[in-house]
Amino acid sequence: MVVATELAPSVGTTVACRALGISRAGFYRRQNPRPLPRPSKDRNPSQRALNNAERRNVLDLLNSPQFVDRAPAQVHTALLDQGIYHCSTRTMYRILNDNQEVRERRDQLQHPHYHKPELIASGPCQVWSWDITLLPGPGKGSRYHLYVILDIFSRYAVGWLPGHRECSELASRLIRETCDKQEVQPDQLTIHSDRGPAMKSQTVAQLLAALGVVKSHSRPRISNDNPFSESQFKTFKYQPDFPDRFASYDEALAYCTEFFSCYNDHHYHSGLNMLTPASVHYGLDVNIVASRRRTLEAAYAAHPERFVLGLPNQKMAPQTVWINPPDVSLQTTDPTTTKNDKKLLNTH
Repeated sequence: MVVATELAPSVGTTVACRALGISRAGFYRRQNPRPLPRPSKDRNPSQRALNNAERRNVLDLLNSPQFVDRAPAQVHTALLDQGIYHCSTRTMYRILNDNQEVRERRDQLQHPHYHKPELIASGPCQVWSWDITLLPGPGKGSRYHLYVILDIFSRYAVGWLPGHRECSELASRLIRETCDKQEVQPDQLTIHSDRGPAMKSQTVAQLLAALGVVKSHSRPRISNDNPFSESQFKTFKYQPDFPDRFASYDEALAYCTEFFSCYNDHHYHSGLNMLTPASVHYGLDVNIVASRRRTLEAAYAAHPERFVLGLPNQKMAPQTVWINPPDVSLQTTDPTTTKNDKKLLNTH
């Protein structure tokens, strides 16, 4: 600003400000600074205001048994009908507010605090995720409901069932049969889902308690709390042969049978480092990765010049899988924690 002040008389204010890259309005403000505001003085009470005795009289009247449960507007009107006037309705509110006696009398909806689910799986049948998606039926407005239970560690569809409707009885049947088929023991499994009617039903809750299975729910309106089921449904519905509509329930059943067989046994999953869900779920991934490494080593030995970046590294499936991993930055740093541990913490 000092340089601009020196240049302004010779080249002009506009040119000086443009050359120095400063605002012309700011330059003028600095030349004529605004005076500091004067400290406010306590206002003298209005001559029309009620005195302390009158205010106390109004407050006692509002708290009297006759008017304690009535709004100031009703009190004001009732007094007028009796030929009495103390003050306006607004003044009654001011008096009540000054004495902390004004509040919302109706019960307001209080949204509960939902805890963010943080679930970890280091092996199959530790955490399952289940959800229901809609399949288009033969006519407009008709649809089928597909129930799918997914193991988040292996992405293996451990159970599925198409139904004509969404109900807790079908969900309970699927969960029970899937637990029996996977030989789930009490206190071994956590089942995660969103907050749909079937998921929150007492029927499902009682079944899980009887089986010794821990239930977990997503937070309302947060789809990221159930990412594995949502991703699997996208894979299902983005198949090239997925029809616009299913002509019948039997057709939907046949399509799901073929899809889940192919998905579990032949789908190379990117989240599993291109292993199939079945190979990870049943512990076949170690031999598969070793076989791939031997194949690459043989190819590398025959033509090393073709591998510009060296021998490719075949990775195993992630050893830990999270739903909402905890924020590592908010936790106490452990000097024994390695970089690989931190990467695994953030692995989905």
